[in-house]
Amino acid sequence: MAAQPIPSIHRHPPKPTHVARCFPDPSKASSPAPAPSPSSTNRLLSLLSAVPDWADAVSERRIRDRRPLYTHVDWRDHRSSRRHLRHLLSSLSSRVILSLVPPVSAFTAFAAAIATYNTLLPAYALTASSLPYQLTAPALALLLVFRTEASYARFDEGRKAWMRVLAAAADLSGMVMRHTAAAQPHHPGTRALINYILAFPVALKCHIVSHSDIKNDLQGLLSEDDLNVVLRSKHRPRCIIEFISQSLYVLDFEENKRSIMESKLSCFLEGIGVCEQLIGIPIPLSYTRLTSRFLVLWHLTLPVILWDECKWIVIPATFISAASLFCIEEVGVLIEEPFPMLALDELCKQLHDSTQDVMSVQNLVRKRLVAKTKDQDSGSRRCSDNGWPSSKSEQAKID
Repeated sequence: MAAQPIPSIHRHPPKPTHVARCFPDPSKASSPAPAPSPSSTNRLLSLLSAVPDWADAVSERRIRDRRPLYTHVDWRDHRSSRRHLRHLLSSLSSRVILSLVPPVSAFTAFAAAIATYNTLLPAYALTASSLPYQLTAPALALLLVFRTEASYARFDEGRKAWMRVLAAAADLSGMVMRHTAAAQPHHPGTRALINYILAFPVALKCHIVSHSDIKNDLQGLLSEDDLNVVLRSKHRPRCIIEFISQSLYVLDFEENKRSIMESKLSCFLEGIGVCEQLIGIPIPLSYTRLTSRFLVLWHLTLPVILWDECKWIVIPATFISAASLFCIEEVGVLIEEPFPMLALDELCKQLHDSTQDVMSVQNLVRKRLVAKTKDQDSGSRRCSDNGWPSSKSEQAKID
């Protein structure tokens, strides 16, 4: 899906009411002279916002890419001694680095402006002592560390919530297959119930990840009528849970078995609650804003602090400092919303494939056991009641 450009307030034309108020009709002689046209200002602001808009659009498009599950080959590449060169060469395609283009380029340009000013006007050079930086550097380091740790804690909580949901779905589908294998193996509702169970993680994924196509994802799992009911629902994961709960009664399970299966639905409800909490409640905004403001003020004053000792080296020094510190902060912001970073599509597909494999293996094993039982019954009939063969010919066959 193509990424939609991030709207900019400078690109929208002014509302007609504002135009009428600010720019009266010049044809009226009694009206005051119109104010200068803001087109040049808007054009300048549009040019300044072009780079951030481009970086944000690329980042949003990359964040929608499907994340793969690691295989043995991926792990071998992950720990390869050539990984550093590979990561360096792929820097231009990194979402994190692309997000750093606007702030890092802005602070580097500001450092170049300060260096130019100090060189042209040495008598009025902007310089200051480095003691304040030495005192505040530990505070900035603690802010970044706490910000990143809090974001990773949210990422880990989201991952564990999804693992519990997938484990409950696999457990519940296995219980349904085992309990209906002997009693009602060909009941039409059995297959539908298993599909409802497999549809729940997909519906939850679409509920918490933006720009998800739930209709396309559930097309092969639910019938057309069931899918329409789910699409009309305001809370689609809970609608799937209702399908599962009602199906347990339709299949007429025993009371104790149905109670055990319904207890698994509590894991689904818990997963919904954890995921909605992570989406709706970010890290306290005051903490995020404090970290951002601290970083901005730090790098705005960095060229002034370093000028006496570094001179024109303040430009690469500011670039390296901004790229390093803003990169750490960007990673914290990126993993604060954990679900786009997880391979949810692949996890749902893995659950579906493993369930299909269990069903096929279950049918094959049942047929083998039934055939083996028939062979054993036919063999036992050839023997006498005390277990010994009833004739010499049968004794010879056994030997």
